[in-house]
Amino acid sequence: MPKITTFLAYNDRAEEAAEFYVSIFRNSRIKSVSRFGDGGPGAKGKAMSVQFELDGQDFVAINGGPHFTFTDGISLAISCRTQDETDTYWQKLTDGGEPGRCGWLKDKFGLSWQVTPAALGELLGGPEPAKSKRAVEAMLKMNKFDIAALKKAYDGE
Repeated sequence: MPKITTFLAYNDRAEEAAEFYVSIFRNSRIKSVSRFGDGGPGAKGKAMSVQFELDGQDFVAINGGPHFTFTDGISLAISCRTQDETDTYWQKLTDGGEPGRCGWLKDKFGLSWQVTPAALGELLGGPEPAKSKRAVEAMLKMNKFDIAALKKAYDGE
């Protein structure tokens, strides 16, 4: 299988972004930093690209200039096992960013994330449509997911 690496293009904050993400996720590290030299096009010494790993997934952040911006057309999804995990990632990634609906948020660099409980798929796609419908209705009212509230809605409580 080919290896797929996600490239994230920033105006001029690639190194800061990579360091931020590595600080949030366990088993993560900066692998290498390439810097602009005398020939530019960026300021000498400024990071041109940063190779980093988030829990085994490879990424490259590049400083591509002001014409690079993020849209909601792409997001990074985090599958969380517990409410504590959900709360921790939500809090860290919204710091300086902005919360969105249904587990979506934008971090301080404008990158979209989905912080989603692993149980969500079971609740929304359960074998009983009426239960799943209640879970969907509860989900649509949430920003950060509340697993207990989703389960209560599913169970009709």
